[in-house]
Amino acid sequence: MAKLFEKSTINGMNLDNRFVRSATWEAMANEDGSYSQRLTDVMVRLARGVVGLIISGHTYVSKEGQAGPRQLGIYSDDLVPGLKDMVDAVHRENGRIVLQVAHAGCVAARQLTGKEPLGPSIVENKGEYICRQMTLAEIESVVDDFGKASSRAKQAGFDGVQIHAAHGYLLTQFLSPYFNKRSDEYGGPVEHRAKIVLDVLKNMRASVGDRFPVLIKMNSEDFLEGGLKQDEMLTVSAMLEKSGIDSIELSGGTFLSGQNAPIRRGKIGDRKKEAYYQEAAKRFKENIHVPLMLVGGIRSYETALELVEEGITDYVSLCRPLIREPDLVNRWKKGNLRKSQCLSDNLCFRPISEGEGVYCVTEKANSQ
Repeated sequence: MAKLFEKSTINGMNLDNRFVRSATWEAMANEDGSYSQRLTDVMVRLARGVVGLIISGHTYVSKEGQAGPRQLGIYSDDLVPGLKDMVDAVHRENGRIVLQVAHAGCVAARQLTGKEPLGPSIVENKGEYICRQMTLAEIESVVDDFGKASSRAKQAGFDGVQIHAAHGYLLTQFLSPYFNKRSDEYGGPVEHRAKIVLDVLKNMRASVGDRFPVLIKMNSEDFLEGGLKQDEMLTVSAMLEKSGIDSIELSGGTFLSGQNAPIRRGKIGDRKKEAYYQEAAKRFKENIHVPLMLVGGIRSYETALELVEEGITDYVSLCRPLIREPDLVNRWKKGNLRKSQCLSDNLCFRPISEGEGVYCVTEKANSQ
């Protein structure tokens, strides 16, 4: 148990254990993306549940980059005071919280933004064009938006920022040859496709300084024919390491990846089926030396401990288990090592679509 609950530090950010709340879309912000008390209550419950590091839901850096309703925003200075209230509430519980910054790109919600979605290239799905190709000026503008967002996060008191470059959102789209068909300096070989991500990191670092943690979440692979592969992930990770990233969280899949989408459905009964991306994590640890966070299908204390003790990952990230049980880490710490009660039925996304905000539907039904 000691290994999972030992203290560690990421670029000056002191963490009490090896558990991370992976970014989870709560759909609890106000309609303009501003902070709400409901969202703060969720973060406080996680802090009281002794989650070592809380990563916020994906937070849009510009209005055209919004992915869905009641998503948290960081596109304006006006949003900073509310976010500071949320951060202060977490810190009062001795928690640590990082803001995940994102742009939806081709999958931006046109009905909410009122604008045509943008991507690295024209993307067609089922015979329909879903986004247009970004100009160089628009790319520069997005890079600048990420820098401003990180500065606002620091002003609000967050302990760090995490770049969202996974799951088929804008930065993933640039990394992936499935989405990125450009022939300029942002397309072609993986070193060029990674340029926007490295530009974002450089801009953010200039905005927050060297002693402020900047993390990134990226795909281990896309699970798409013609998509990002593990070898390319390792190349990008090495470039990020050289450019000063403080930690990398590995996930996988996109909205087009079918059964290998980021949010997989189906109860994980066999412990051998936990940790979807652990083979990629093993390759990562053999080649890359920045701290690794691993998310995806981790449901048991035994698996979490094995992953850390065997050096497969440095941190264990949890998403849906903490929707079901915000106190899960604390339960394990106290010696109740029963596996997570999460059934991976994805019913928690139903209340999001209905405007209620995320919660475990199964847990609520069982308690009634």
